Amino acid sequence: MLRIPPVDGQRIGLFGGSFNPPHVGHLAVSLEALKRLQLDWVWWMVSPQNPLKDPLESGDFAERFASAAQLARHPRLIVTDVERQLGTRTTAQGFRRLAPIFERGRFVWIMGADSFAGLHRWNDWREIPATLPLAVFDRPGWSLRALSCPAAQLHADRRIDPYDAACLCDVVAPAWSFISIPLRHESSSELRNIVQQ
Repeated sequence: MLRIPPVDGQRIGLFGGSFNPPHVGHLAVSLEALKRLQLDWVWWMVSPQNPLKDPLESGDFAERFASAAQLARHPRLIVTDVERQLGTRTTAQGFRRLAPIFERGRFVWIMGADSFAGLHRWNDWREIPATLPLAVFDRPGWSLRALSCPAAQLHADRRIDPYDAACLCDVVAPAWSFISIPLRHESSSELRNIVQQ
């Protein structure tokens, strides 16, 4: 049986990723999402293995999960291993398996502009914005690429003004909003490079 936090009627942001390592940029986006999207919770969905990344680059799941739990010490942030429980390898697969859960709450998918810019490289990528509304948070150097990427072009007519982003949990997908926030320059790949050096 799937172990998940309470869902019924809640406004929940799902923030997926490798979190290798988790950093204050993840935390800043989560806290901004709570406020701007008027969420009850943000779930950090720590991915067992990103199919677009080399397994050697992903790091040990237990260590990444523990580090995420250590950083996400906020009463409305929840670190979950739901993808590992489901045994899914891609976001689209996870969404299919979570469909009954999605019906019980109001969900939005949280992602950085860098991830949104490359969304068309994800497996079955068109299913993702068709399943849940997307809250795309700006990242340094990614604004133009995100706003001109295939996903943005495909759903240009479904873009919601960032001042109305709180409605994302209440609209039918596809819908998305590009949300500017104070930019932070931390990135997991840069942190890994520093550790390796």
